[in-house]
Amino acid sequence: MDGELPMDTELLLAALAFIIPMCFTPGPNNILCAAHGSKFGVKASLPMIFGMGIGWSLLGILIGIATDSIEKYKTVFDVLGVVGALYIAYIGVGVMRSSSVKSEHIDERLGFKTGFMLQLVNGKAWIHFLVLMTTFGAVFGAGVISKVLLVLLNLSFGWPAVLIWAAFGSYLRSLFTSERSGKRLNQIFGIALIGVAVYLVVV
Repeated sequence: MDGELPMDTELLLAALAFIIPMCFTPGPNNILCAAHGSKFGVKASLPMIFGMGIGWSLLGILIGIATDSIEKYKTVFDVLGVVGALYIAYIGVGVMRSSSVKSEHIDERLGFKTGFMLQLVNGKAWIHFLVLMTTFGAVFGAGVISKVLLVLLNLSFGWPAVLIWAAFGSYLRSLFTSERSGKRLNQIFGIALIGVAVYLVVV
């Protein structure tokens, strides 16, 4: 039908097989949302989650437009991976050293800016979108609009994923109510974030 965007069904299924596990498995965004949700709850985590979604989508669109050029500069990804890992490790140390989950000081909360900026230095996010665009970029056809649609498809799974992780952290919060157990939970999440940072550097 005239005016319809061409769609490769087989390529779409393959793209979903890549997107869904990448969105829901542990990573910097998911673990940070679980840690923040455990300390402040889902509602207080929404600004950070919104920032993640906007930053993630903007990054995906930019990579989609510039894929051919970016792909040639592997050094950029190496440097970005180190910077992103250091930033994630910094957040992890802060979470690990924080007090119990019931100590809700407003100045400790992470907001839109942190969620947004994390995507720009998240080496895993860059690699995710580079693979997505180079391998599955033609799923909706050619052109910028097709890349935007692919990013929106990715976001339709990415946002629910971080919300689920934040809710999971909030649920754990109800189980770890004492000062000691609250600190232990923060230490677990902090160590997990540091582990993600190390993984991003060594892999």
